[in-house]
Amino acid sequence: MLEFRQIQLSDREWINSLLKKSDFMGCEYSFANNMAWRRLYNTNICRYKDFYISCSCKEGSPVFTFPAGEGDYRDLFKVLRGYAESRNSPLVVSSVTNQMLELLNELFPGEFEARKDEDSFDYIYYAKDLIELSGKKYHQKRNHLARFYENNWSFEPLSEKNFDECIEFSVHSYNNKNGYDDASMVAEQFAINVFFEYFEQLELKGGLIRVDGRIEGFSIGEKINSNTFCVHVEKANAEIRGAYAAINNEFAKYAASDCVYINREEDLGIEGLRKAKHSYHPCFLLEKSIVTFK
Repeated sequence: MLEFRQIQLSDREWINSLLKKSDFMGCEYSFANNMAWRRLYNTNICRYKDFYISCSCKEGSPVFTFPAGEGDYRDLFKVLRGYAESRNSPLVVSSVTNQMLELLNELFPGEFEARKDEDSFDYIYYAKDLIELSGKKYHQKRNHLARFYENNWSFEPLSEKNFDECIEFSVHSYNNKNGYDDASMVAEQFAINVFFEYFEQLELKGGLIRVDGRIEGFSIGEKINSNTFCVHVEKANAEIRGAYAAINNEFAKYAASDCVYINREEDLGIEGLRKAKHSYHPCFLLEKSIVTFK
């Protein structure tokens, strides 16, 4: 029987060992992300043999993230199905990439239905593109940067010396948007606090930009597989032209120069966010489906 519980910092070593086996590049395959965002959907975790299982509760029914690790997938999905059925629910699995779909079709042909989850597609970029911003397609981004660089600006890595300033910047943005009325923004603020509280233990990287000595943007991320850096948080003052372009570019140069790809996560179906992510010309979208077993 699967025994789910809340994720804890002490789980990091075994979870990361199983994530490494799969080497998935989706943003949900990050211990730091899982720990930080656990409140959004009341997510709990467990280990089954050499699989890491994450389960969220949506509208009263369990939804599993496609498990990471290695072993007998037929056995694993039999166990997952039994758990779901014991709660009067079909087996529902999210974050199923096209490669994972091929595996499920081989193992369970005709036993499930798959629906593309477009709002959860991850935007994947070549790290070199976001660092160099070369070519005609990034002309506008270079213009934004040029305007920003006219300011008295600076970039610095995140450390305990500037955590409090970044948290204050984030809270100011949260309050200005009446974030306390939006459950997702409340969860985001909790996630940001977790990232700062356990920054060193989670081995995160972060950077910030200042204008006239005042923080006007920061970003946090980590390398999540053998070739991909994932940006978990990016905040900037939209009233300063080029601030978002600057934190994007400066952080990429600082944190992701040794990676092939940068994952800038999903757009959540938010039109403005979708437009902004496309403006950086992803090399591909990591497509994901939600699978429901019959």
